[in-house]
Amino acid sequence: MIDVLVADDEKPALDELAFLLRADERIGEVITASSGAEALRLLTERTVAAAFLDIHMPGLSGLDLAAALGALAQPPAIVFVTADDAHAVDAFELRALDYLLKPVRADRLRRAVDRIVVTEPSADGDEVLPVTVGSTVRFVHRRDVRWVRAEGDYTRLQTDGDAGHLVRIPISELETRWVDAGFVRIHRSFLVRAASVTEVRLSGAEPAVWVGDTALPVSRRFVPLVREALIGRGGA
Repeated sequence: MIDVLVADDEKPALDELAFLLRADERIGEVITASSGAEALRLLTERTVAAAFLDIHMPGLSGLDLAAALGALAQPPAIVFVTADDAHAVDAFELRALDYLLKPVRADRLRRAVDRIVVTEPSADGDEVLPVTVGSTVRFVHRRDVRWVRAEGDYTRLQTDGDAGHLVRIPISELETRWVDAGFVRIHRSFLVRAASVTEVRLSGAEPAVWVGDTALPVSRRFVPLVREALIGRGGA
């Protein structure tokens, strides 16, 4: 079970969301705050898995609060809950896990909790990311990702036997999060799992690494890093 915080300056909306969350068997304690300042104080005193934040609160807004929470040693996952759909881009730039529109439907809230639960590291240290495929949500394990490609504001996670899955996480963030899991930056737009590399060619006009039959480009400025990362495997 996970503990969460709900912040909203409108008491009916606050009480309704807290009620819906308490009805989910995966939710432990639901802490409530009637302002952004109160929420910030509570979250500096204790750790929760997620914070459900209204955007338009007097004083410290939900967006301001989310930015401040990023400085915590263990920041919670952020889910914005608002009647205003105009701030979705701002919300996801703050790495929000989800964006719910009021009035919140119980089934939509449950999907948000799904995302919170599955993005927690698994018992074996693996990471699981929710990806949207049509009207459904699938869960991609980091251990199944062979390489990663930046595509505009999104990143494509390439696994075996499919066209990949788009997530709204910058490749630079995945590089930081996954470096200890054996992923190597080979290009401005590519990150590859070292254990998946089957062939390396770092000389010549077009340096590249292969994952099976697929060639991935290596930027010349990354060649020394790629060579260092793969030399222990005899790849360079």
